[in-house]
Amino acid sequence: MSQYSTISFPAIGLSWDPSSSFSIGPFQIHWYGLIIALGLMLAVVYGCKRCGQFGLKEDDIIDGVLCIVPFAIVCARLYYCVFEWENYRDDPMKIFKIWEGGLAIYGGVIGAAIGIVVYALVKRDKVRLTAVLDLTSLGFLIGQSIGRWGNFFNREAFGAPTDCVFRMGLTNAYTGEITYYHPTFLYESVWNLCGFVLLHFLSKKRRYDGQIALGYVAWYGLGRAFIEGLRMDSLYWGPFRVSQVLAAGSCVIAVGLLIFFAVRKPDPEKLFVNVVARREAEAVQEPQEVQADE
Repeated sequence: MSQYSTISFPAIGLSWDPSSSFSIGPFQIHWYGLIIALGLMLAVVYGCKRCGQFGLKEDDIIDGVLCIVPFAIVCARLYYCVFEWENYRDDPMKIFKIWEGGLAIYGGVIGAAIGIVVYALVKRDKVRLTAVLDLTSLGFLIGQSIGRWGNFFNREAFGAPTDCVFRMGLTNAYTGEITYYHPTFLYESVWNLCGFVLLHFLSKKRRYDGQIALGYVAWYGLGRAFIEGLRMDSLYWGPFRVSQVLAAGSCVIAVGLLIFFAVRKPDPEKLFVNVVARREAEAVQEPQEVQADE
């Protein structure tokens, strides 16, 4: 039984006691996993719809997902376990018990980035790393925005006690007392959704491959740096919140690179999608020239 039961949002008069799982026959389905799967599915659908605008094909997206997801899961687990090592020191085999919980979103993002690099190296003649990163970054924002609602069902990833208008009440299942907290999972979900909408439209006017990926790092890093400071379950390295430091540092670097490239004014004709279009036009033209010579 969870420590908390009813969840309430007094500002909108909502009170709910959702279960963290449900049963279908002999199978126990957890909302967290289902919501993560939904976020991944929508990200893939979005990627397949827009892949042509990045010089990619639907097969590239499907192959990429099969390569990236395992890296994301493994790194999300390792990131969590490294900074919670005291819980695994005496029994390292617990690291493999992923069903008991313990995944860090930043570890997942890092793992996904590694998976993208591996994928791009394997298919280096067919895709460009920075173009894949651009499209994948938009998928990240979809997945993260939706996936955070898994924390809602699990009653986790909330912030410090507060009396602000956005406060979320959690009823202690044992004492019946209600304590109000910052719904940081909600803050991050909304922040990521806004970032997706913004970068979705900006991606249609990008000037170089990698621009949207840098925008993602800057946007997500900025929001996470502030939101992480409100959380009560942060992973620490000494006195520092690991994800907060990583978010702030990555944001600064990404903004610096965005400014650098803005000053250089890259040529949009070098975008991978334009390179692919020229290749295809030349491939069509060559047989026509051969026929004309004959």
